[in-house]
Amino acid sequence: MADVKRVERPLSPHIQIYRPQLTSITSILTRITGNALVITAFLVVWWLLAAATGEEYYATANAVLTSWFGDLVFSLSALGMWYHYLAGLRHLYFDAGKGLDIPTAEKLGWACLIGSVVLTIITIILV
Repeated sequence: MADVKRVERPLSPHIQIYRPQLTSITSILTRITGNALVITAFLVVWWLLAAATGEEYYATANAVLTSWFGDLVFSLSALGMWYHYLAGLRHLYFDAGKGLDIPTAEKLGWACLIGSVVLTIITIILV
């Protein structure tokens, strides 16, 4: 058999030549926030189970979730929840066949990012 000389080429898209766009970053953020919200749901379930189990166990769970760490986790969860919600609305708009051109998609991406921060700040102030 003849020897085939293979050329070493990077797989496409390669990290050295691919520049992430806003739409790809927002898509990745949607997946990350969805998974992070599942972890937050587990923390809330843990807190509720602790409340149903006993006073000592509840005191431990409550101390963790009301500490600075719990405040940070739930504040970031509010940010993730608002972002995931707005990204879902954006995808519903895309599913209707609207906003698929690049300028509109980028504007909607920025709207999700900025809107989630603004709504999180409003939520923290009100709660």
